[in-house]
Amino acid sequence: MVDPGQKLAAMADLRPPNLLTLDCNTHLDYVGQPGRPKNPMLVHPQQVPRRSPFTLSGHCALVHSIAHIEFNAIHLALDAVWRFAGMPPQYYQDWLQVAREEAKHFQMLRDHLCELGHDYGDWVAHDGLWTMCENTRHDVTARMALVPRTLEARGLDATPIIQAKLRKVGSAHSTAAVAILDVILAEEVGHVAIGNQWYHWLCQRDGRDPLAFHASVSALHGAPRLKPPFNLAARKQAGFSQNEIDALPSAALANTDHQ
Repeated sequence: MVDPGQKLAAMADLRPPNLLTLDCNTHLDYVGQPGRPKNPMLVHPQQVPRRSPFTLSGHCALVHSIAHIEFNAIHLALDAVWRFAGMPPQYYQDWLQVAREEAKHFQMLRDHLCELGHDYGDWVAHDGLWTMCENTRHDVTARMALVPRTLEARGLDATPIIQAKLRKVGSAHSTAAVAILDVILAEEVGHVAIGNQWYHWLCQRDGRDPLAFHASVSALHGAPRLKPPFNLAARKQAGFSQNEIDALPSAALANTDHQ
């Protein structure tokens, strides 16, 4: 078991010069689950209760769920660094930067919870992000397709909706949470853009059609179906091509440009 504070301290010590000493052509053995705290208890996604931001408890549970995503996103970014050998040096630098920003996001959300009398681990959570990480551990192109470009891109769509609900509450804590999500959304666009960049680089290198391969690995690994509304402005900013935007479910494209 690893305390979240230990994880953040280790991230603070992980600097790019340390990374540049790694042999990027070395394959490492699969180590299984990353270090986690004792809590939160992990349950099936359907067992995670719905969270209404209109009560303080509901607000904290909602923030906790986002903090859990950001905590796992640290693992996802670091896994992309160490697992896949033979990529260009910039690939490893990019994902290390993502990991450090995800740690910052988690710290902001955890601080917000603590200010309200709670902490990370006070509610149950699910493990969907890491499950997809494990499913794609043998294929870097599938990883880029299904983690940053699918699961994390869903955050680009969901964040403005969450912020709109928080603004309706109008409390001091909801206003603070909106400001935190502003920072997270801006930087998550960059994270998804990194995933897009390396996905298309890999597809070009290997002679794969990006749309066809994405559809294939989505079916193979049971990726969640994309659901409207879509944050089209953020997706375009994150590097999704017009063909990829056009391939989103057509019924969802009418009124979905959040930015």
